[in-house]
Parts: sequence; C-alpha cells; structure tokens
Amino acid sequence: MQSNASFWEAVCVAGGSLRSSKMRSFLTLLGIILATTTLIAVMSVIEGMDRYVAQNISDMGVDGFRVRRAVMIGQFNPKKWLEMQRRNPQLSREEFQFLRDKTTLVRELGMEAHRQAPIHYGQDSLEAADLYGATANIGVISNYQPAQGRFITETEDYRNAQVAFIGADLKQRFFPTVDPVGKIMYVQGRPFEIVGAAEARGSVFGQSLDEYVIIPMGTYQKMFGVRVGIGYTGLAIDRFHLEQAQDEVRMLLRAFRHLRPGQEDNFGLMASDSLVELWDQLTGAIAATAVAIVSVFMVVGGVVIMNIMLAVVTERTHEIGVRKSVGARRIDVLNQFLVESSMMAGAGGMAGVLIAWVVAIIVRNTTPVPMAVPLRAVLIGVGLSTIVGLAFGMYPAQRASKLDPIEALRFER
Repeated sequence: MQSNASFWEAVCVAGGSLRSSKMRSFLTLLGIILATTTLIAVMSVIEGMDRYVAQNISDMGVDGFRVRRAVMIGQFNPKKWLEMQRRNPQLSREEFQFLRDKTTLVRELGMEAHRQAPIHYGQDSLEAADLYGATANIGVISNYQPAQGRFITETEDYRNAQVAFIGADLKQRFFPTVDPVGKIMYVQGRPFEIVGAAEARGSVFGQSLDEYVIIPMGTYQKMFGVRVGIGYTGLAIDRFHLEQAQDEVRMLLRAFRHLRPGQEDNFGLMASDSLVELWDQLTGAIAATAVAIVSVFMVVGGVVIMNIMLAVVTERTHEIGVRKSVGARRIDVLNQFLVESSMMAGAGGMAGVLIAWVVAIIVRNTTPVPMAVPLRAVLIGVGLSTIVGLAFGMYPAQRASKLDPIEALRFER
C-alpha cells in the first residue's frame, strides 16, 4: 500500500511540474514529439499502402499468376531488362491454346493485351485511354464487377464482335446521367457497342484505374495484329496449388518452345506473392530509413530530458532534503524523478500521436496518398517515448536519490 501511495504521489508531483512550466516542457519534448510524429506518419503511409496493395494493385488474389514476355522482380536492372526484351519472343495465341488444353492445376487461363487509344462519343473525346483486348474469362480472373450491363462473352470474342466494356471514369464522362449499355462509342475511329460498365476501382497515386475500355481479344488482334504484346493471366485451382500451377505452366511453355534442360526461361512468370514480396522489400527500406531518423530524434530528445531533469534536481535539492528528513527513502526519491521523466516523454509521445493523426487525415483527404494510423503505431510511439524518458531520466533520478539530506537542507539556490 505504501509503495502504491508513493507511486501516485510521484505521478501527482510530476503532473504538477509539467503544468507549472508548460513552455519549458514543450521545448524539452520537441525532439520526442518530432520523433514520434515521424515514426507514426511513416508507419501510417506503409499501413495505408499495404491495404491498398492488398485491395487494388494485386488484383490477381492469393491464387493468381501472370505470364509475360519479360518480368523483372526485385531491383530493376536496365541491362538485364533490355536483354530479356531482345531475347524473349512474344507470347502467342497458339501457346495460349496449348496451355489451356494441357494444364490440370489451372482453373482459369485468360489472354489480354494493352495499348493506348483515342476514344470519342458525340462531341466529346479522349486522346489516350487504356485499351485492353481480353478473353471473356478475364472478367472473372481480374474481378471486373459490372455496375451496368455485363462483361464480354466467348461468342463475341470468337466472332471478333465490336463490343466494349468500359471503366467507371468513361461512364461518368460520356454517360453521366444515362445508361451506357447499347450506346455506340468510337475506339480508334471504329464504332463499338457498349455492353457493360464497371464499378469504380479508384486510383493509384492519382492515376485512375477506371479510365479503360475492354474489347474482345479477337477484335483487338484484328485491329492491331497478332503480335501485340500478349500476356496470360491465370488462377490456380486453389491458393494451396499456386506454386504447382506455376511450375506446370512453366514446364508446358518450355516444352512448347523446345527449351533444353538448364536453358534459361525466355518468358516471365509473376504471382501475387511476388508483388507482395517486392512491396515488402520497398517498405522495409522505407522503414529502415525512418528508424534511423527517429533514433536520432529520440536520442536528442532524451539528452534534452536528461539535461532538464538535472536542472530540476538542482532546483529541488532543498525539497529533497526536506523529504528525506521526514522519512522519504532513496527509492521514493528515485521513483519520483523516474516517473516525472517518463511522464514528460510519454506526454511528448502522445502529442506526436495527435499531430501524426491530424496529418494522416489531411493527407488522406487532400492527396492520393493513402494513410491509415494503425493501433500498433500508437502503442509503439507512446511506449518508445516513455522508455526513452525512463532511460535518460535514470542518471538524474539516481543523483537525486543519493543526495545527503543534511547537505541538501543547507543548499540555497
């Protein structure tokens, strides 16, 4: 009971000290506040981007993969990329048909291609929108959800029909108040009947994901030729067979291209976990840099706290002598100064949390950068600042606890 009373007495004394000298406390805590704000802001950006990557960029899901002419995962090497572009042949429709007929661990395999193309409807036009050629199952594989109408069908792909499925931005621009289904839109100067419009997907760093037109793959190849940068997108039978499905596709494609054992693949495979791994490497580098910056701020803040607490010990030398003369123990004096230094640093941490939270709201509502303040960032920020205050307050606290009561009583400022 006595130790609890002593602790709460130390808390009250520390709180009174903070309130009595607000400006000094603020200046003392400036380093801690900056460190905590920086830490939580960086963690909030990483958290927001992690959520965004999971929801939008990695649209293949946990069981999806892509086959492309060339894939560069990890650190970008321009020389190696140019070598792959020179060495690797384009993927073909014949290879796609061969894979679709032979695979046993792939439940869906689609083909797609992409380029920029002019779009116009009536008097309005768009010089360069994303134009995709796609097989009918790309709607399922890439999770295109129709808001109106439907996705393109296998029959329309087989017959090279001039039909189109448009993104939410094009629907809003050209058909803001009417249903676009059945309307005729011109793509690359050719008329296309709109069969559906998609639900909005949002944007990545200000770049819209909804400014696109999807037409049947057969129609696309009829317009632009068969060697048009084709890619394949597939789904494994389930997420537990993703790696085996990729190995099966790799083996079949190597066999179709007559690659010898030991000969390097002349195509690229990329799964959703590869994107997540690449993103983790990037965020890891950002986090490491943030830790270095935060460490400097924390050390500076801790040194300032130590300096101020040493000054406080000098100011309260007579008070310490009085307390010891009426029965206060060394541990009571030690606790008082440790509680005060840790409370001071903890208050700085909470102020940093508040500032970072306000910054996150402003950035999220005024810029394309997604930010989300995770609970663990708040706990880490406040906890770390409190530990810094405790650590750097140890020396002043010990110095105060070791004062001789008689000498302390004689001290005059």
